[in-house]
Amino acid sequence: MPKTIVQSANAPVTGFTDKSTPSPLAQAIRAGDFLYVSGQGPLDPATKEVVSEDIRVQSRRTLQNLVAVLEAGGATLANVVNMRVCLRDVADFPAFNEEFREFMAGEKVTRTCTGGTPHRPGVRVEIDCVAYLG
Repeated sequence: MPKTIVQSANAPVTGFTDKSTPSPLAQAIRAGDFLYVSGQGPLDPATKEVVSEDIRVQSRRTLQNLVAVLEAGGATLANVVNMRVCLRDVADFPAFNEEFREFMAGEKVTRTCTGGTPHRPGVRVEIDCVAYLG
């Protein structure tokens, strides 16, 4: 089964430590009826800079970036079957979860949310997902 690389100009390409070096990652890969979206963070698509220190603002931007990649792959949040969330500080969970609930507007997914250290300073949240397109 061939894989198809999916890119969106409306979301940043992540996975870099030096912004001048091309990322080794795809924003998403479609394999068969599934779309696997790489972890998205709270980066402005144009500047690749963290949009704010506020977890609520970061959560919204991260989800907007995720949706932009989903759309480039022919999907919406309705196609998402699983999300994984990494929070730098688990104390941010209540605020993150409120923003998540509002953004999802009643759409249901399975989700795991863990604490960890996203790869970039200032990034407080990162989300990846799998969408079913069949």
